[in-house]
Amino acid sequence: MKRRMLPSIPQSLTVFAFWLLMAQDVSPGNIVMALLLAWLMPLLASRLEREFAQLGRLRGGFRLIGRLLVDIVIANVTVARQVLGPESKLRSQFIWIPLDLTNIHGISALASVITLTPGTVSAELSDDRKHLLVHCLSTDDPQALIAEVKSRYEAPLREIFP
Repeated sequence: MKRRMLPSIPQSLTVFAFWLLMAQDVSPGNIVMALLLAWLMPLLASRLEREFAQLGRLRGGFRLIGRLLVDIVIANVTVARQVLGPESKLRSQFIWIPLDLTNIHGISALASVITLTPGTVSAELSDDRKHLLVHCLSTDDPQALIAEVKSRYEAPLREIFP
């Protein structure tokens, strides 16, 4: 019975804390509102959640984070040079990346990683979850970009989200 009334205590505590932080006021009214939201939001979220995250080996996660940080720095420099350079050299395009990831949480992580890297933005996931549409600021070789995303980001995420 307790599980139904409060499906996720960590989520409830997070909602409670964030409400008070956003309100910037610990008045009785805000505390009551925070308690109400901390009770209601996890109930609503538990009804929406269809697929639970199953974690595999987390070892690759640290390498992925390190690789991502390096790639973000390199991409920032590359994008700055491209934006400050002649516009005619930009080869902007949308590319569909075929996915081997099947776990929606892994796909979400991949879309976030792609968007975090300057010069690329995740735009859409196909209805069957087998392709991710990515906008690239400039690329001459879409196949090389696909291979790079699959090897550098998707492969480690497949280990984390089997």
